[in-house]
Amino acid sequence: MSPAEPSGSRNRPVCVGDDGALLDAAETIAADWSALGVRGSFLALNLDTGERLGFDIDELVPLASVAKVPLALVVLDRIAAGELDPARPVTVDPARSSVGSTGLSAFRHPATVAVGDLLLLMLSVSDNAAADALFDLVPVAEVDARLRAWGCDGLRMRHRMNHMYECAVGAAGNDFSLALELAVRDERAGLPTIETLDPAHANAGSAAALVGLLRRVWRDEIAVPGATAELRRLMGCQVFTQRLACELRADSLRWSGKTGTFLHLRHEIGVVEAESGDRVAMAALTRADRRAGLAPDIELAMGTAARDAFEALRR
Repeated sequence: MSPAEPSGSRNRPVCVGDDGALLDAAETIAADWSALGVRGSFLALNLDTGERLGFDIDELVPLASVAKVPLALVVLDRIAAGELDPARPVTVDPARSSVGSTGLSAFRHPATVAVGDLLLLMLSVSDNAAADALFDLVPVAEVDARLRAWGCDGLRMRHRMNHMYECAVGAAGNDFSLALELAVRDERAGLPTIETLDPAHANAGSAAALVGLLRRVWRDEIAVPGATAELRRLMGCQVFTQRLACELRADSLRWSGKTGTFLHLRHEIGVVEAESGDRVAMAALTRADRRAGLAPDIELAMGTAARDAFEALRR
């Protein structure tokens, strides 16, 4: 690992790469993001050679819906241990369910869904109501404790998904555009008004911790093989392909990932696997410096980073 900058300014990323070419690739990605007004961190790791490239990889950031991946692993571990039945029915009432635009969160009438299908909804369409229904079965504190027992020290689980929206409402009322404005303003000032944008209070993690988790899941080095295999399958069902996967679309490639979006946060983690045998895990955690509900240029930059990192790390 070669640090590009031992003592740069606060806004200048510290890049890492295991050789000169990988370091150059990391610096190029960081410069592209900076030119778009995007702050964040990125890490790509070849799961078999251990080579990596990225920048600001140890910075703790709020995870948004990326937190659904560790939640899913803990639930799947409970299922594999026989402590939770995947066929167990759970009724979700829209009058009391979590905010969201997909899955059960968008339903207008009560629905009964099996635990195993809640996992599918949570990971395929990022259903917040499904996630919080799972948190009812496996509480946040238990998820956090299990991650610590597994040695995932760079990940913290502190709240249910709906708490993000409760905190936004507390700061901005029902004006989501104002909440976005506050998020961008506070990003520049470094003093978050919305509690769940503060890594000290949010579900939080670093690119290094997330890629480390993916590495262990793909190598069956955490929980049990039945749980990790099912998590890999479910992450392969994600329907959103506009971020890291957008420049990795090919018949010879398979992408398994999970996005996370909240106000100015746009994240994704995942693994790209090639028919050649190359496997690269990635985490892209971004914070926009402008008010934008839609930002296709940022998502394209994430995809370009994924493509360039994958090509650089293939062996």
